[in-house]
Amino acid sequence: MEAVNIVRTFNDGKFRALDDVTLRVPTGQVFGLLGPNGSGKTTMVRILSTVLNPSEGHATVGGFDVVKQPGHVRRVIGLAGQFAAVDENLTGFENLRMVGFLNHMEKSRAITRSRELLIEFGLHEFSNKLAKTYSGGMRRRLDLAAALVADPPILFLDEPTTGLDPQSRQDLWAIIEGLVEGGTTVLLTTQYLEEADRLCKQLVVLDHGKIIAEGTSAELKSQLGNTVLVLTFNSTTDAQRAIGLIADLSSKPPNEEGTVLELTVNRGPASAADALRRIDAAGIILMGLQLREPSLDDVFLNLTGHKTDEDRLEEAPLDRRVKRTAKA
Repeated sequence: MEAVNIVRTFNDGKFRALDDVTLRVPTGQVFGLLGPNGSGKTTMVRILSTVLNPSEGHATVGGFDVVKQPGHVRRVIGLAGQFAAVDENLTGFENLRMVGFLNHMEKSRAITRSRELLIEFGLHEFSNKLAKTYSGGMRRRLDLAAALVADPPILFLDEPTTGLDPQSRQDLWAIIEGLVEGGTTVLLTTQYLEEADRLCKQLVVLDHGKIIAEGTSAELKSQLGNTVLVLTFNSTTDAQRAIGLIADLSSKPPNEEGTVLELTVNRGPASAADALRRIDAAGIILMGLQLREPSLDDVFLNLTGHKTDEDRLEEAPLDRRVKRTAKA
């Protein structure tokens, strides 16, 4: 899968949702698009799944051009959007069988495949219950199963764990890992840093429609330093005073959030000891100190100056109509 110099504009060219984005997605891996709401992730998925045409640039999925050969592309992809696109008035089995019929599968194959997926996704005992009785996690699993009815070699997952509780999120991660072990190529969009860290072999970080970083999780983390020094103070005034005392311990400015300062450093223990001496000499009370490994959240904050969950202009999520169009 490849997208080269993709630009997508809206409002007669006044707004650029994507600005010269190039992606090369290896076969048989989870490739991550990381960024906050409004960064361009969903717009890219819409282009690659033939729902939108690019304003500039070109893309191929499964060897097919997304603009010139959209029908061919749709036959090799599965798509699960940000919200579970299941018909609440149908049973789990009926939902999957319907997707099989929409993909022009033979009746017997659609039935067999639906039953296989219900077992694989732990929904077999609920297969004859209406989807409206399912929990949020069960609906997400059913939605992902629907994207797999036609055995697509390429799967687009647009923030698939949005709104799930921690256990349901872990369950879905395990399913995705199993799919990749079976040879499926997955393009995953997410704003959960833990999700990207666990699942993605390669990452591209988007912000305001532009690529601001790319590489493996380890490569992105290595840009920061070996350790994050976390200092907690009694008051924001003390934290402000401490900034001037410890800022030179790192090549990057401290991140301040209320009474907590975070500083990326290369010599963790030595830097912590030095910070303690300076703070104590200034008569500032330190409430807590922690050394930890850098996270992707640290990377994103360093790259953009804001966190992934900061309020931004949201792209319209992929809904059921888009999903079925992509599978047509």
